[in-house]
Amino acid sequence: MKTTLARKTTLALVATLTLGLLAGCANRSEPRYTPKELQRFEARAELRSDWRQRVGQGLGRAVYPISPTLDGGVIYAADERGRLMAVAADSGERRWQTDLEVGVSSGLTAAAGQIYLGTRNGEVLAVSQADGEVTWRSRVASEVLAAPQPNQQLLVVQSVDGTVTALDRRTGQERWVYNTTEPALTLRGTGTPSVIDPVTFVGFANGRLTTLDNRSGQPLWERRIAVPRGRSEIDRMVDLGGQPVLTPDGQLFVSSYNGRLTALDATSGETLWERDHSSYQTPVLVGDRLFTVNEASHVTAFDARTGEEVWRNRDLEGRWLTSPAFADGNLVVGDFEGYIHLIDIQNGRFTARTRVDSSGISVRPVTDFRRLYVLTNNGRLEALEITR
Repeated sequence: MKTTLARKTTLALVATLTLGLLAGCANRSEPRYTPKELQRFEARAELRSDWRQRVGQGLGRAVYPISPTLDGGVIYAADERGRLMAVAADSGERRWQTDLEVGVSSGLTAAAGQIYLGTRNGEVLAVSQADGEVTWRSRVASEVLAAPQPNQQLLVVQSVDGTVTALDRRTGQERWVYNTTEPALTLRGTGTPSVIDPVTFVGFANGRLTTLDNRSGQPLWERRIAVPRGRSEIDRMVDLGGQPVLTPDGQLFVSSYNGRLTALDATSGETLWERDHSSYQTPVLVGDRLFTVNEASHVTAFDARTGEEVWRNRDLEGRWLTSPAFADGNLVVGDFEGYIHLIDIQNGRFTARTRVDSSGISVRPVTDFRRLYVLTNNGRLEALEITR
């Protein structure tokens, strides 16, 4: 068996990361959780590098959440200055590259021959997957950090001011707008809508989850997922910072910062179960288990039917983990020092680990069963194969 050994960690970056999480917070604050040093473990798999590619300048000093996307065997990735490229997923060969001449700020979404993304100046772009030419561009209320979400007819965009805008997928023409009131202090980021043909599920920084009718943008039901508590504005933040997870049988899982992990009936909004659980990350559902990363970077498995905790891994506490992804029986998370960790979904034990780049990993890895595609903060895109 291969033994994985971690070195002594340098933790000075953590205070900067803590400050970067908050928007509108003027006072310096100490990190809430001290990052744990990585420990030895007996690896049961290896992560082999298949190829590397450079994606411009990366996520920038603001560490914009410009997550790549995979569609039809091609990875699409961008940097914060607007350099967009298409890379063959099997070989790493660059298919094309274009300069959008605008600062990209959101994750990318690829569907039906188009790439959709948001910008710092409040634009949404549709770009052809074939050659990188801009198909259309449309203006929304403010900066876009959440990846635009499509259904058959619409592209739904959530802006940092809490506005939700539905655009026509073919033309970019505005179909409807939904507004809400945001708190004075929020996390740096927004929730990402979950969109199906009839409705959109969207979470807000005020702790509320709303279901919108996609024909008109009118709310069908609304539920408070988290209630502000505490004396300070930071303690009272209740952002729904992740993306609601919808199951084929109509259950909806939602997490909140300083709040709860909640399972609801997607049709009525009725609460099925809830647990105290502070998180701004998107969970991942595998079978009948729901996996989350909380604000302390504990990785937890819940029984999706009952909400009972199955296992918890605390060994990565304070390491600013990404949202989890799934590949080959493992959860995949990246951390602030640029390590990728594989965790067995059955028991919560480490399977493999490797360091990709010391600049850190802030966006969720893209997975394709046994292969991972990891974009680091400084723009290094690397494909890793899981071998046993």
